[in-house]
Amino acid sequence: MSPRGEAGAMSRLSVRKTYKLYIGGAFPRSESGRSYPVTSPKGEFLANASRASRKDARDAVVAARKAFAGWSGATAYNRGQILYRVAEMLEGRRAQFAEELGGGKKAALEAVDAAVDRLVWYAGWSDKIASVHGAANPVAGPYFNLSSPEPTGVVAIVAPADPLLGLVSVVAPVIVTGNTCVVVASEPSPLASITLAEVLATSDLPGGVVNVLTGRQAELAPWLAAHMDVNGIDLTGVTDADLALRCEQEAAENLKRVLRPVQEDWAADPRIGRMTRFLETKTVWHPVGI
Repeated sequence: MSPRGEAGAMSRLSVRKTYKLYIGGAFPRSESGRSYPVTSPKGEFLANASRASRKDARDAVVAARKAFAGWSGATAYNRGQILYRVAEMLEGRRAQFAEELGGGKKAALEAVDAAVDRLVWYAGWSDKIASVHGAANPVAGPYFNLSSPEPTGVVAIVAPADPLLGLVSVVAPVIVTGNTCVVVASEPSPLASITLAEVLATSDLPGGVVNVLTGRQAELAPWLAAHMDVNGIDLTGVTDADLALRCEQEAAENLKRVLRPVQEDWAADPRIGRMTRFLETKTVWHPVGI
């Protein structure tokens, strides 16, 4: 028996996890020092999550831009390998994610399994999307005319309320095609997003490719929409129509690609549309040798 005895063991305080931000491959606290309480659907306190500021959002964009050249320059096959590695790591922490998701063990485990499968699906598309989305165009002249997809750049993502499957479903298609991203995690349920960031940090994904901010949508989304070094924004998780409209108006300043918020069934089979949404098409003319 422990020297403290049974009563001493019973009085031990658990060491609660500190949920920080994920920026540039590191886990800093918000520069503002702010946090907010996260509660269960029953109102029970779960943890404190960092409340990101505009400065944190700017730092995340800088990290994403710095990582873009290396990530977009990697081979499509290598990006697929890394996404598959993320799926492996997520599978290995299945029980932990299920506990954080809550809502019944069976449903939570099914959600984790679906997130793993979603990552594997997108990993498989990494070296195929260029063939499907690209083309050799017929032209009236002695030229080859080839169109090939290229990543847009830095993409801001407002994640949906679904804390794991929804998050994976919006992040994976953006990064598998060579973009980097800044994610505003689900405001009421951010815990799984930071645990997923821990998986990303240990799965060969270069720092800065994915950056995760927790905090208020209304504070972070318009700032990212207005940021001149952000090339696209996915507003899937925005449920406030006025906030969505404001973000679209801000995004128009530098002609960002915008994915408007729509209701989606995350359990449904995915489609390639989320990958092609943040791709640009480069067309090259080349004379035919004689």
